[in-house]
Parts: sequence; C-alpha cells; structure tokens
Amino acid sequence: MKNRLTITSGFKNQRSYLKDTFFTPPFRVADISEHRSDPALYLMVMSSSPGMLDGDEYDIDIVVEEGSCLQLQSQSYQRLFNMQRGATQQQRIQLHPGAVFSYVQHPVVPHENAIFKGKNHIEVADNCLLTFGEILTCGRKHSGEIFRYSSFHNITEIFHNGRLLVKDNLLLQPALVNMAAIGQMEGYTHQATLLHVNTRTGINEELVNILYELLGDEKAVSIGISNPSPCVLGVRILGNGGEQLFSCLQRIAAYFRTTEKKILTS
Repeated sequence: MKNRLTITSGFKNQRSYLKDTFFTPPFRVADISEHRSDPALYLMVMSSSPGMLDGDEYDIDIVVEEGSCLQLQSQSYQRLFNMQRGATQQQRIQLHPGAVFSYVQHPVVPHENAIFKGKNHIEVADNCLLTFGEILTCGRKHSGEIFRYSSFHNITEIFHNGRLLVKDNLLLQPALVNMAAIGQMEGYTHQATLLHVNTRTGINEELVNILYELLGDEKAVSIGISNPSPCVLGVRILGNGGEQLFSCLQRIAAYFRTTEKKILTS
C-alpha cells in the first residue's frame, strides 16, 4: 500500500504553527504543543497500523519554513513485519533559512524475514539547526528473533545549499554477514545514530566532550562521536536495549534544544 504524509511548519507573529498537512491512512498528525509561552510547534506522527507490511511504500515530505521551529515526535516503535518483496520509505525534509527541526524517532523492530529500504534526503539552508536521530534493533529480542530479518538498508543524506555535508549508509544483511564480526555489531544488538547540523554558528569544538560527559553514566554501551565538518556532529551508539538508546538520543536532543534557545535569542 502507498501511504503519503506531508507537513509544513510555518512562522507568524513570532510563533511556529502547523501551516499545512496532508496524510493518507494509516498516518495521522497530532499537535501536542502544551505551553503557550513556548513559540515552537510540537507535533506527533501517529499511525493506526501495527507496522510496515510487505509491499508498503511510505512517502513523507516535511517542510520547515523560514524562522519556524518544529519539534517532531514519533508515536511508538516501528515494526517491520515478515516480508517477501520488502517495504520502502522515502523521506524528504527541507529547512528554509533560520529554521529549526528536531526529530528523534522511536526504535525500528524488524521481524523475521523483514526487508526494508529507506532514504532520508535532507536540505538545510543557512542559519538552521537540525537534530535527526534513528534507532535500529535486532528484532523481537525477547521472542528469540535476534537478527532474523533479511535486509535493512537506510541512507541519510544531508545537504547545505545543495552541497553534500554528510552521508550515512547503513546496510545490514544478517543472513550474509556475521553480525558479531568486527566492523558489524561486535556483540551488541541495537544501534542508534544521531546527526546534528548547525549552519548558524557551526559546531562548538567542546561539544564532543560535553556529550561524552552527558552520557558518561550509561552502562553496557559503546559510544562514538565525530565532527566530520565544521557544522556537522555525528553520534553512534551501540547497546542492547531500545529504551536505553532512545533515552540517550532524547537527552542529547534536549541538550541541543536548550542551547538552541540560547542561540535563537542571542
């Protein structure tokens, strides 16, 4: 089934607002903004489906207009069910000048024989702040389905004024490659990826140490943080629990939100 979702976040009278949205089942969009004193827009992407089924195609467009601040949330874990042909997702995100966008998604749970291919194409203009996080689990771990899925391939590309800033190409094929091998999961079962882009002030050189300290109390995880360009920060975390990694990315995103408010009011 082909499923479509579009969201446009506007900015008017010093506040962000839901300017336009369109969705087909199973998608829904809910405004979860709570505090009128906060000018940001808080939205949740909801779904009436238990997960992605064989042959599903998700087509998603998100636009954050000039000056707008959108904090997007997912509803729950995304399940990928048993498949023969596979499911796909195309997600296009565009940030206009001065826009702020944060989206840390719940973990993806691929069931036995699941096949998934996704692409995130993100365009960032000048004076923007972006935080984008995703988490992949090994499958239904407590049901004994550990790395029983067939293939998971997800590409994230972030461009600044048409120039490629960073590309994350994640391909896991448990039936072909030993997931415990060096360069693969190395004994862990879950992984999280967060990309942060700041085209306003660039990445503070102290930020890597700050994030290591922020996550310093986490147990049984392996954390890598890199600064591939002056305005990009990448975080990769390996662990054994989806909730733990989701909490880690949420804490990082919350730290960025606090610093972003200072940047936007400076």
